Amino acid sequence: MKKSLKKLVGLVLTGALVLTGCSTGETKTSKSADGKLAASDIKVGFIYVGPVGDGGFTYSHDQGRKYLEEKTSVKTVIKESVPEDKAEVEKVCETMIEEGCNVIVGTSFGFQEGLIAAAEEHKDVKFLHCSGYETRDNLGQYFGKIEEMRYLSGIVAGMKTKSNVIGYVGAMPIPEVIRGINAFTLGAQSVNPNVKVKVTWTKTWYDPSLEKEAAIALIDAGADVITQHQDTAGPQQAAEERGVFSIGYNTDMSKVAPKANMTSAIWNWGPYYVDQINAIINGTWKSTQYWGNEIVDLAPLTANAPEGAKAKVDTAREDIKSGKLKVFTGPLKDQDGKVKIEAGKAMSDDEVWNMDWFIQGVEGTIPKN
Repeated sequence: MKKSLKKLVGLVLTGALVLTGCSTGETKTSKSADGKLAASDIKVGFIYVGPVGDGGFTYSHDQGRKYLEEKTSVKTVIKESVPEDKAEVEKVCETMIEEGCNVIVGTSFGFQEGLIAAAEEHKDVKFLHCSGYETRDNLGQYFGKIEEMRYLSGIVAGMKTKSNVIGYVGAMPIPEVIRGINAFTLGAQSVNPNVKVKVTWTKTWYDPSLEKEAAIALIDAGADVITQHQDTAGPQQAAEERGVFSIGYNTDMSKVAPKANMTSAIWNWGPYYVDQINAIINGTWKSTQYWGNEIVDLAPLTANAPEGAKAKVDTAREDIKSGKLKVFTGPLKDQDGKVKIEAGKAMSDDEVWNMDWFIQGVEGTIPKN
């Protein structure tokens, strides 16, 4: 399920992170004289790691799929709850291709090996993989700079906590999750230097009861704010039931925890999917590694958020947008107090993408397997 962190070290993103022009316009469905495809020629298969009803990660991708159908009129099919196993992913790909899919979207990190095998077998099929690091001529990678939204949500949590202990329920100990934990901690520390972020791992993306139990354990350990990198709202529900506050992830989770939730770092995959399918239809699609901020956002702050948080968040958001604020800028120390990034130096995209260490202020370890 997990990939060795060593495999990620060689990834170089600089110069490859180009979105071909986020388009939300509707696609014409008639073939043109120059041989371009029509929307009716496209069938897209979406492979999900969890059920659509998870209220989080898979749900957010399925909203993007529906947006794609609305804007382009292409046909789509889905397969839910697919294990992160090479053989299983290959099998799903084969079934989708037999059903006429000529574009396949894999939405979980652990689908990579299966998607690569299918892409090498079916050169005429286009593949898109979320959060991975390997490409082929017919397989592109995509993800968003959700760590920027993590930083903003950390500001809210740092201003809210009274115990100065924030609990973070983490799924898998991979760079995607680690950099999010670090960014959240930096955001919290920017307004409250005394904050400690306690991390616990579930080692699963989707397990509502386990996620909830992990959050309860963190609350019992003194956390009065709970956040997460998990696919369901289990941690939000734990916060609601225990009378503490929370920060959601993937989608706006305020409705599932109305007394607890303050905001959520959220995804908006739809425009990316439209952009990629339009490029395929127009014959301009190329395999790329997209990692940008057009598909991430922060849900509106709720009434549970602390007074003054919106102003702080708005200022930081504008500074991030203008480039004045780069989340991972030194001095940054690791948990042992060793300087990892010198004062004034910003980490490169490659360094951020492959982050495998916790900053000072994070309490917890990073399992190696």
